Amino acid sequence: MYTLKKSLGQHFLHDRVVCEKIIAALQERPFRQLLEVGPGGGALTGYLLAIDHIEFKAVEIDREKIEYLVKKFPAIKDKLINESILDIQAPFDTPFTIVGNFPYNISTQIVFKILDWKDQVECMVGMFQKEVAERIAAPEGTKVYGILSVLVKAFFDVEYLFEVNEHAFTPPPKVKSAVIRFTPRKERPPMKSEKAFFNLVKTAFNQRRKMLRNGVKGLFRPEFLEEEIFTKRAEQLSVDDFASLTFKMN
Repeated sequence: MYTLKKSLGQHFLHDRVVCEKIIAALQERPFRQLLEVGPGGGALTGYLLAIDHIEFKAVEIDREKIEYLVKKFPAIKDKLINESILDIQAPFDTPFTIVGNFPYNISTQIVFKILDWKDQVECMVGMFQKEVAERIAAPEGTKVYGILSVLVKAFFDVEYLFEVNEHAFTPPPKVKSAVIRFTPRKERPPMKSEKAFFNLVKTAFNQRRKMLRNGVKGLFRPEFLEEEIFTKRAEQLSVDDFASLTFKMN
């Protein structure tokens, strides 16, 4: 078989019902090119290889799992990328879909990778630690609404699909999990630049308990800081609020 590596955050999905729900969610939107992130023991991979008329690739950093997958699914041999998802270039030249039971120790970094590829990613269906999934999907005004919520929702619509019990995995993680879906926003909010937007959001939430004017005062001229919106806290601003404010930044 194979060994499980704690250093890689490996918790392999084995529940067929959960696998089938993920595949069903994935196939609600058409796609021609698909990347699986972290196939591991191949719980999802067998279903994905059976989808007709698509180009499939999988990225897996663990060489032992690569060898296991090739033995279990010979058809996958030339479709595997033996690297970290965080280090690769976009795997296709045209729009593609992403699916995976993401390693929880790098799941936030994977989200930022997806944001790097936002102009090519047409859908993402992914398993996250429940707490991370809730943060990404959180609406404004809630305690868990934060940097991830705003940055992702500027470019994607986020759906919180379903939760997964820890016993669906081997070994069971100490946390519950949840599956969420990203699909591109039909209209992105106008912003001065993505760099300004990212900077504003990160700066605002780094001091989320303070009024906005105190947390971001270095980014705006004093006269702008007198406007009413700057009396709010970061968690009270919508994605569109943040985008609009970028036009007033220094």
